[in-house]
Amino acid sequence: MQLEDNMDKSTKDAGTIQVLLNRLNEQRLPHALALKEKVDRGEQLDDYDIQFLKDVFADAQGAIGLADRNPEFKPLLARLMGLYSEITSKAVENQPKDLG
Repeated sequence: MQLEDNMDKSTKDAGTIQVLLNRLNEQRLPHALALKEKVDRGEQLDDYDIQFLKDVFADAQGAIGLADRNPEFKPLLARLMGLYSEITSKAVENQPKDLG
């Protein structure tokens, strides 16, 4: 029974990983790189950009368990979290300073 449960989880993980990698390649990474360029130009993030970052951070939190079971994906997850963190930090720097 334990072996069967592990095989089911492994099969489910493989499907989930494929969906996540497709989403990453087709949607998330291009958008994140565009946001990186935006904040690197000194621009501020709009509400849509901020919601995107909230969504990807939530997805990344959910992917931690998946990466724990599939350690070959930990470096990719770490790099993505680093990119999202870098975007967020730069966006904070770009916010107008309160002169009051």
